[in-house]
Order: sequence, then structure tokens, then C-alpha cells
Amino acid sequence: MAASRVMVLGVGAFAHAMMKILQEAGAEVGCYLTRDYGHHGPQSSGQTWLSTQYPSPVDLFDEFKPDIIIPMAIAWKDEPWAVELIESKVPILCPINEAMKIESRRQYAEQLCRQYQVAFPCSYTLSNRVEALQLMERDPRPYVLKNPFCSPYSPIHTIVCESVSDTLGWLDRIDYAEGVFLQEYLGVAEAGHFVFVSDGEIHSLVTNQEYKRAFTGNMGPVAGAPLGGIVEQDPEDRYGLAKDLIHPLLPWLKQTRFHGPLQVTAIQKDGQWHAIEYNVRLGVTTGAILLRMLNNPLESVLAVANDRPLALQWSDQRRFGVSLTLAGYGYPYVVPTVPQLPVTYTDEPTCDIWWNEVEHSNGKLYTAHHKVPIMSHRIADCVAFSNDLASALQTVYKNIKNINCLGSYYRTDIGESLWPPGEGY
Repeated sequence: MAASRVMVLGVGAFAHAMMKILQEAGAEVGCYLTRDYGHHGPQSSGQTWLSTQYPSPVDLFDEFKPDIIIPMAIAWKDEPWAVELIESKVPILCPINEAMKIESRRQYAEQLCRQYQVAFPCSYTLSNRVEALQLMERDPRPYVLKNPFCSPYSPIHTIVCESVSDTLGWLDRIDYAEGVFLQEYLGVAEAGHFVFVSDGEIHSLVTNQEYKRAFTGNMGPVAGAPLGGIVEQDPEDRYGLAKDLIHPLLPWLKQTRFHGPLQVTAIQKDGQWHAIEYNVRLGVTTGAILLRMLNNPLESVLAVANDRPLALQWSDQRRFGVSLTLAGYGYPYVVPTVPQLPVTYTDEPTCDIWWNEVEHSNGKLYTAHHKVPIMSHRIADCVAFSNDLASALQTVYKNIKNINCLGSYYRTDIGESLWPPGEGY
């Protein structure tokens, strides 16, 4: 029987991990490179195609004949080829059309939660600075500022304000090109939960905790992607996130014919979980861990993409996974220019290393070279597993210390916040 063919849409560590894990599970893999950086990891794992050379991934279907498309972000929905991709009938590991709005439009997710009695923070969608300041006069609270439309190209990236003064200060500075979504700040007791929705059923997968700020001690700005994360096998939904925040949406999931991954990120306040956002993709830190926790990852994603019954097979050796990012010189700030800096090992890795913004030249690795002001690099993600959290943490820290690059850094406090979620906050 011919191997199943998987086409990933993306770049960097997230595409690298997806390709390699499914390749090791028996798939033939390829990647449609959606941006002009982060190519080394995908190129080291399978066939790749540049979006600058191929205007649409659909142009490649006669050559590659994919059995499944796996987008690493939802930005594909805005591409000129999105309708053609959907009409091609190649299964996509992502819900489409109305079902995507639970991630892409924050007000839609809020209204959905209100309709199905899911706890959601007090939130407002506003058009401009004048409306925002008027709101602060009527209802002054600390708010988290987000773009109303979720996209990697959004003019506003998440800004967490912990006081009314913080909020007022930022409302004078943000870009209102697409408006602003203000969501009440509920604190730091945050966790997430992933499910697969397939054949009308919700299958709990893992509970995760992400470290979103740039620096140790939960300091610095919220980065474009988390700097670390903890993932625990949780098919029993032991912390109640799916029960409280996903299962009530089952009528809507069936109405929209939703099938694919679904994550809820939540804050616990006064003993109650509140949904703060939903995602409809495997996630930038959790996907690479979740698939390693399954003994049948390829079979599972094919079943979900085709909306078939699921029979998940969990590894009994990988109850916990830990992800830790090595960030490059200047990250996450925009810097005038960054030279190509060598990336070297002290010892060979003993865990997964997924490469992000690096380039391969003459048998050596370097950080990607940018000639214009740009946000500095994420170099790599280290991912380790164990049946206990302490062992996974020890392995991931041992490995990241072996990767050397001038000015690089990583958070040293993964695992120091309370785990499990919902206990002791």
C-alpha cells in the first residue's frame, strides 16, 4: 500500500516538527513554504515548495497528490487560493467556513459563549480610540488588548494590562486599523485544553500551560509565540476545561459540521474557568508534543481530517512533554539588523530539536540573515518527554544548554508555576 501523503502549509519549527513526526509514522511529507524565512527545518524533512514560485499549493496537487493538508496557521483562509483549496476536496486538518470564526473573529467566539452559557470575560469590540476611551469612562477595568481579527499579520498583538492606568496608556498607542477587542483581565491562572472533534464526537487530548512572556519571571512583552510550555496527556479531561468550555458548544459544532483540532485557552477565577479564546489548529507549541504522545499520529490526523470515528492510541512512556524555545539576539524586539551568527552544539541532542529561523550553509548552521529592521530570531524549540514532569524538564534544560549562539537566551523557570491547573491558585 502506498504511503499517505501529507502537505504542511507553514515554515519554521512548527512545520519541521509536523513533517518529521508524521514522516516517522510512515507518511510521505512535503511543505508549501508560506513565508520567506524558516525554511531549513522543513527542507531537512521532505520536499518543499516556495510560495514565491508557486502561487497556490493547489498547483502542486497533480505532482504531489496529498491525502491531507495541515495548515500551521489560519492565515490561509485569506489567501486568493483558499476557495480553490476547499473545493479541491483534499481533507484539511482544520475546520472551514463558519466553523473557523471561533478563532478568527473574537466577537464571534464571545457571542457563541454567551449563547451556550460558557463563562467568558467582560469584553468589547470597538472601532477607534474615541470609542475605547468612552468605554473606559463607563466601565474602567484592566483589559487585555487584542486585535478583533486573529491573524499573524494583525496590527495589534496581545497586550496584557493589569491596571486601568496600563489600559489607558496603551489605548493612546495602538493601531486601530481593524479596531480593538478589549477583554477583561482576570489574572494569571491560565491553562489550555486540546480536543479533536470528529464524527460528531469530542475527544479530549491534552491539557497545556504556555509561557507567553519573553523573559524568566514572567517578565517582558507577550511574545509572538510562547517561549515554553508544559503538556500533559489528559483524555479524561481531569481539570474540567473541556466539560465547562467545549462540550456546551456541541450543538454549534454539529451545526457547522466542525471537524478538526479545537483548543480552548482559559483563566480560572474564583474557582471557575473562563474561556478567553479558541484555536482551530494544533498550536505552535503543543502540536509537536501531542503527536509524539500518540502511537498512531498519522492514522489519527487522517481520521479527523476525514471526519471519521477516532481510535486514539496513547504512549505509556510520554505522559508529560515540555517545550523550550531558544530565542536569538534581540528577540522579541525589532532590531535594525542582525548578522548571520553561527549555531553550534556542545553535544548531540537527546531530545527533539525543531529548527526555526536558521539557515544551512557549507555544512554549518547560522541564524537567518536579515538586512532590514525586523523582529529578531527564534532559533529552535527543544522538546522532551517523560512519564513525570521533573524528568522531562531536566532533559529539555540539559539539551538547550548544549546549543550555542551569541546573545541567545531561554526562560529558566518552566515548571516553576503551579501544576496541575486549577489547584492551589
